[in-house]
Amino acid sequence: MLAIMNALAAELNQVLDGTAAGRLLSDLGRQMYFPRGIVAQTTEANQRAHRFNATVGMAFENGEPIMLSPLAELVSTMTPTEAVAYAPTPGVPELRALWMEQIRRKNPSLGRTRTTLPMVTGGLTNGLFQISELFADAGDALVMPDLFWGNYRLMIEVRRGTQIVEFPLFTRDNRFNVDGLDRAIGRRSKAIVLLNFPNNPTGYTPTLEEADAIEALLVAKAEAGCDLLVVFDDAYFGLFYESGLLEESLFARLAQANDRILAVKIDGATKEDFAWGFRVGFVTLAGRGLSDAQLDALERKLMGSIRATVSNSSRIAQSLLLKALKSSGYDEEKAAKRELLRRRYLTVRKIVSERGDGTLAPLPFNSGYFMAFACRRVSAEELRLALLEEGIGTIAIGEKYLRVAFSTIDEGDLPQLYSAVYDAADRLTQPGTR
Repeated sequence: MLAIMNALAAELNQVLDGTAAGRLLSDLGRQMYFPRGIVAQTTEANQRAHRFNATVGMAFENGEPIMLSPLAELVSTMTPTEAVAYAPTPGVPELRALWMEQIRRKNPSLGRTRTTLPMVTGGLTNGLFQISELFADAGDALVMPDLFWGNYRLMIEVRRGTQIVEFPLFTRDNRFNVDGLDRAIGRRSKAIVLLNFPNNPTGYTPTLEEADAIEALLVAKAEAGCDLLVVFDDAYFGLFYESGLLEESLFARLAQANDRILAVKIDGATKEDFAWGFRVGFVTLAGRGLSDAQLDALERKLMGSIRATVSNSSRIAQSLLLKALKSSGYDEEKAAKRELLRRRYLTVRKIVSERGDGTLAPLPFNSGYFMAFACRRVSAEELRLALLEEGIGTIAIGEKYLRVAFSTIDEGDLPQLYSAVYDAADRLTQPGTR
């Protein structure tokens, strides 16, 4: 920790004092602030420097950023500012406002709940990274299901020294394990809870009944005196294939649930808008009782963290996304592509239902890009390597689970893929094949 805290950081901490958000900040988070340096002064100049603006480290010609002709030809429908200028640290304002409108439309339970304005990060990974920097300390508990995206471990356990406390995702009757979540949080006074629905690697989203139970449990923990940072990784949001599922983010329910809960929604264009390489993610925070000044303080800390790491996210990607979101027919085309994925899901569901749960037992799945098998009497890694010999790529999660991304396979090819997976597993269980 720095010997002397910056005055701007101390000022933001004072604004947040007495709130769960303030108590949840990591040591680094308490040190973080958005400097009144080049970026802040440039922003001020953009608003007021009507004669000459000699602030930003860009090159201009005739009032527009210089853009080389090969690039200009490739992006002929865009202005130089849209294509090659720096984006503001928190993101293009119009895009942030439009994404907030979409969050409220997709999550009607959120209503007019006060939140921060979504802040643009370099993909969801960078959003998760920024939140872990601000809130996760060595020795803190990060509670999450045992089936999770492996990059969480690098970002939060390895980089921040935070202790991962796992609980089994499913009960014996294949429901979300609310009791396991309860035991994992225990009687702690502070905890970070990370939930990812639809889940990677299983492709599972809770039912409405399960969502009610998760919400009730987290509120009960807060009422018992636990400060909770509840992070929702909504990377695959919207890809729901069955009725009766929670089709909103749990962020909408927790945003105003209790004064001791700070809710964080991390989402983006990556999967929602089929724009994986854009690396445009968003971070939105909310908590009951937080004033506009306190939400602004959280934004400034997040802006400082972004400034200290990536400075700002890709301007051209944000400009392209903004144009796409505003284009006619965009929602309809996106719905059609989601229906394509739903048909693939139904095909896979039929295949695994007919094959049963012998050597490969399918874990519950109802949404997203993936499904996963629990491997019985066979090593998932051995199975992965055997499939690779046949020119088939899958993901082994330890020795026990094999993830298959049906999102990448055309519907007509799915029977052939799954037949190869089952056949390889059967061969590996035969004597003398290992």
